[in-house]
Amino acid sequence: MAKKKSVLFNPQQFNGAEYDAKSRQMMLDTIAFFEHKGLRAIREDNSLKVWQDDWMKYQKEKGIFATALTAKGYGDDPDARFDLYRLCPMSEVLGFYGFGYQYPLQVSILGVGPIWMSDNEVQKKELAQQLKDGRLFAFGMSEKEHGADLYSNEASFRKVGDGQYLANGNKYYIGNAQIASKVSTMGKNADTGEYAFWVVDSRHRNYDYVKDIVCEELGVARVGEYEMIEYPLTDKDILKQGDEAFADGLSSVNIGKFQLGFSSCGIVSHALYEAVTHSNRRVIYDKKVTNFPHIRAFLSEAFVRANAMKLYALRSRDYFRMMSEDDRRYLIFNPIQKMKVCTQAGVIMQLLMDVVCAKGYENDTFISDAKGAVSYAYRLEGTAHVNLALVTKFMHNYFFNPVDTYPEIGIVSEEKEDANIFKQTIGGLGKVRFPDYRKAYAGVELPNVKIFMKQVDAFRALLEKDPPDEKLVKNMDYMLNYAEIFTMIVYAQLVLEGAKLQDVEDELIDQIFALFIKDTGKFALTQLSTQENSATQSQYLQEIALTYPKIDKDKDFKFWQEYVEVLDGAYVMPDSVIGVD
Repeated sequence: MAKKKSVLFNPQQFNGAEYDAKSRQMMLDTIAFFEHKGLRAIREDNSLKVWQDDWMKYQKEKGIFATALTAKGYGDDPDARFDLYRLCPMSEVLGFYGFGYQYPLQVSILGVGPIWMSDNEVQKKELAQQLKDGRLFAFGMSEKEHGADLYSNEASFRKVGDGQYLANGNKYYIGNAQIASKVSTMGKNADTGEYAFWVVDSRHRNYDYVKDIVCEELGVARVGEYEMIEYPLTDKDILKQGDEAFADGLSSVNIGKFQLGFSSCGIVSHALYEAVTHSNRRVIYDKKVTNFPHIRAFLSEAFVRANAMKLYALRSRDYFRMMSEDDRRYLIFNPIQKMKVCTQAGVIMQLLMDVVCAKGYENDTFISDAKGAVSYAYRLEGTAHVNLALVTKFMHNYFFNPVDTYPEIGIVSEEKEDANIFKQTIGGLGKVRFPDYRKAYAGVELPNVKIFMKQVDAFRALLEKDPPDEKLVKNMDYMLNYAEIFTMIVYAQLVLEGAKLQDVEDELIDQIFALFIKDTGKFALTQLSTQENSATQSQYLQEIALTYPKIDKDKDFKFWQEYVEVLDGAYVMPDSVIGVD
């Protein structure tokens, strides 16, 4: 059987053979809806900020969100379960047609999380019925004055009688807030000062939907501001109190924001098909645009980066599905999913815009939506910087304290309720350990993979012989490029693992690692040119910065022909203005 030359999603090639019948039908139904709607109607709705009633009615009729978001054992659908193996590709499919369509699903994932994590059976049963009714859900965490600073949350409720409470407070930048029948809201118990999660309904008279917050990148989706004004609660509306409530908030974010990586994979795949088709059929100065070597290089790099994104996302999902109290490796892989995968989408869109130029600003192209959507995705709540800071906490154990106690994890395609992801715990990041990362490279003889390992060895030696001292470790300005290099190393490990499991062609793997070498070198050079480093640190950073991939222009041209140019016309959406002439 031939190895894969691409793992990118293409609706015209999708058959869903790897999924069970119900999951496959969910995705086929979703594809059918948007293919019938066509790009012109999608772009018109996006331009006019039309709320997506047609899609919401359709998904209700087909039971798509109900099947995907209802925990097993609730509701009357035997196929309903919270299963990341099918939920993540649903985010990718929706992202492929527009971030504005994926966003309500993502926010609903965030909204249902605290409910499924609670012991509140009343809320769970109501939630299952409302999912069946086609309702959407929201996650009220951030506030206007505090943003993602959860410790400063001011929303609260106070007790006014036996089992009776009143909630007050404002929440800002909340998706689905204008329509959600359950808004899982994080704040505090004013009487005890403890963190708490409770549920409010956007239809209640004491719930004031203050306003839409206009964001061009969201298109047909919406974020808004809401205020609770003496909102009456009872015990049945309260999900959890104390430190566990705070932990559930972070756990919900872990699950919901994980979807951004898959959504970004869908967005850049569609944009890539458009860009290759447009440029390969366009003639300027009596030459086909793709006859210019730099254009071929831009498109090839975009293709390679998009495949690396997808391979990482798939592999990180395996680790997330298998997480447990004894295996918390997902705690490094998830923030890299939220940060690195999404920022790579931004790099890809810059490359594609440099190819299509003015065409990418025309509102009737998919690219015109994609270029803004990807930058929005990775900047939500300062995600990139927050997660870069987080990953450094794992650096020592990753390099110097390996363990062999974990079982081997392959592709986790089991049809199961991923209830384990509802049982995350916080803290103890410094105790998380990993198998030796070098296992992923065993038996791989590709030139650029071996060259990349030289950079990894140099960085490890730097940390072993002259690591940043305690003061510098706390200085994020100094540590930012260390975090970037370390992130590249972890990212590369999972990409390589994923490439093996997905049976990807060696040529593609080698091209991927050529980019990893160049990216890692740039971060080392930036550290050298912006920070004061010791002589030993500078020595190793120079070694990393001066390492370059194997250059073979004939091989690159062959790669362009066999992997990238063949995408010309590989997917053209109905009513597209690109590829139909």
